[in-house]
Amino acid sequence: MDEQRVSVGGPPRWSRHGPAWGGAAAPGRWPWRSTLLVTAVVLVGSGFAGHSQPGRVPIDLSARVLLVLGSAVLLWRHRHPVGVAFGTVLAAVLYLGAGYPYGPVFLPVALGCFGAVVAGRRRAAWAALGTLWAAHLLIAHWLYRWLPPQHDHATPWSRELAVATWVVAVAALSELARARRDQWVRDRAERAQAARRRADEERLRMARELHDVLAHSISVINVQAGVGLALLDSDPEQARTALTTIKAASKEALGEVRQVLDTLRAPGDAPRAPAPGLDRLPELVRQAADAGLTVEVAGTWPRLPPGADLTAFRVVQEALTNVVRHSGSRHARVHVDHGPRELRLRIDDDGPATGTDAGGSGNGLAGMRERAAALGGGIEAGPRPDGGFRVLAVLPLNATPKEDDR
Repeated sequence: MDEQRVSVGGPPRWSRHGPAWGGAAAPGRWPWRSTLLVTAVVLVGSGFAGHSQPGRVPIDLSARVLLVLGSAVLLWRHRHPVGVAFGTVLAAVLYLGAGYPYGPVFLPVALGCFGAVVAGRRRAAWAALGTLWAAHLLIAHWLYRWLPPQHDHATPWSRELAVATWVVAVAALSELARARRDQWVRDRAERAQAARRRADEERLRMARELHDVLAHSISVINVQAGVGLALLDSDPEQARTALTTIKAASKEALGEVRQVLDTLRAPGDAPRAPAPGLDRLPELVRQAADAGLTVEVAGTWPRLPPGADLTAFRVVQEALTNVVRHSGSRHARVHVDHGPRELRLRIDDDGPATGTDAGGSGNGLAGMRERAAALGGGIEAGPRPDGGFRVLAVLPLNATPKEDDR
C-alpha cells in the first residue's frame, strides 16, 4: 500500500461527507485560500521570530522570497504531492542555510509531507522529512562554520531533539490521517455495496411477490376464458359464470398488485392491508374450484409469524397454480402439519403432466425455494413414484426472515 493511490472521484479534500483524498485533483480546482492563509502565517510568524532571535540574519527580501516560494508550491499539493513535499523541504533548507531565524518555515513542509502521505506516497514523504532532518544536522553542526551569520555556534542538541520530535509528529499525524481516509473509503464502499445488495434483494422480493400474485389469478382467468369461449354459443349461462369468475379474479389480482406497488412507493410506511397467510386457504380453494380444480385441505397449524405465514400461503398458492397450469389432474390435496419447531406443507396431485411436469419449470419453483431459504427452510418438488407431482415444504416456526423477505 506504500505507493498506491486511492481515488474516490475528486480532488483530495475534506468535505462535509468525509475525507476525499485522491491522487489528482479535478482540473480547475486549486487550494488558493488555504495556501494564502499558510503564506500569511509563515511571513508574519517569521517576522516575529526575527525579533526574538537577534543573533540570526534579519528577515530581508531574499528571506521573504524563499518563504513565499516554500508556501506557494502548496498550490500543487493535490496534483503533484511528491514534488511539493521536496519543494517545501528545499525552500526550508535554503532558508536555514542562509542563517535566517527559526520560525514557521517548517509549516509548509509539514503540510506538503502530510499531503503526500495521505495521497499514498508515504515513502516519498518520509524521504523528504529525512532529507530535511539530515540537512539541518549538517547545517547546525558542520556547515555553520562557513554559512551566515558569522561567528555562529553549533545548534544545541536539545534543538535537534525538538526537530526530531517535530518530524516524528508530522509523520505520525500523516499516517493517522491516511489510515482514517482508507477506513472511510472502505466504509463508503461497503455502504454502497450494501445499498446495491438491498436494492437487488428488494427487486427480487418484488419480482417474487408480483409473480405469486399474478400467476395464480392469470391461471384462473386463462382457464375460465377457455371455458367461456367454448360455451359462448351452446351454454350462455355457463359462459356468463366464467366471465363473472374472470372479473372477480382480475379484480382481486389488481388489488394485490396495487398493494405491492403501494408498499414499493412508500417503503417506510406500514402496508395498508395485512399480508396474506394460511387463514386464506379457503379463498385459494375457492379460486382453484373456479379454475376447475378440486382441492382437499387437511391438517392444522398454529398461529404463525408473519414471514412464515406469508411464505406458507405463497407456497400453497404457487403449487396449486402449477397444478392448474401443468397437470391433467383436476384434484389436488394440501396437507398441513407442524411440530414444535417447524411447519410442514405437502401439496399433491395425481397427474399426468401436460406439456411439462406439474411443477413447472420457470420462476415459480425458484421463487418458492427462495422464500423458504430466506426463513432457513427448504422445498422439495418432483414427480411422485405413483404418478403426479408433489411439493414438500419445511419452514421453521421461530426463524426471522432475511432482509429481502421482510
